[in-house]
Amino acid sequence: MLLNAVKNANAFVFGSLIARNDASYSTLLALLEVASYKVFDVNLRPPHYKISVLVELMQKADFIKFNDDELFEICKALNFNSDDLQKNIEFIFKKTNTDTICVTKGGDGAILYTGKTFYNNKGYKVEVVDTVGAGDSFLASLINKILKKETPQNAIDFACAVGALVASSTGANAKITNKAILELIKG
Repeated sequence: MLLNAVKNANAFVFGSLIARNDASYSTLLALLEVASYKVFDVNLRPPHYKISVLVELMQKADFIKFNDDELFEICKALNFNSDDLQKNIEFIFKKTNTDTICVTKGGDGAILYTGKTFYNNKGYKVEVVDTVGAGDSFLASLINKILKKETPQNAIDFACAVGALVASSTGANAKITNKAILELIKG
């Protein structure tokens, strides 16, 4: 039943925390074998990760999402020492052969690398009330737009607007409208 659910899903989103338990990790590997589009949301929570496992999971992913601290930490652990965000992304691309990589930068937006091209959003200025759910809302919005074949720039702009609006509301399930998203994007 679980295998069929993953097999029939448009995307399978997974994080690194599942790898801290052998049974969960072996289940994840089985699910990755049947998933059509694999989205790896890196979550570094010391001491619950090993670089070798992260590399293995990145190599199985079609899409990797980091925050900027996670990207730099993993690159340094892999002996790549650069302060340039784009060079770190290109390093991960070459190391994993993952075509689409996204790095969030908190209130400073995000960068999307796909098709060997960078797409940037500098973020939207909002009064932050509660960040719970903002990252997940951002990722869900971005994946949705990518799966719908939106242009990468439109996808990253939309996702950053959704994340900002969720952060400007209380709770993880903020009620936001397409109108509010489009108004924020247009400025």
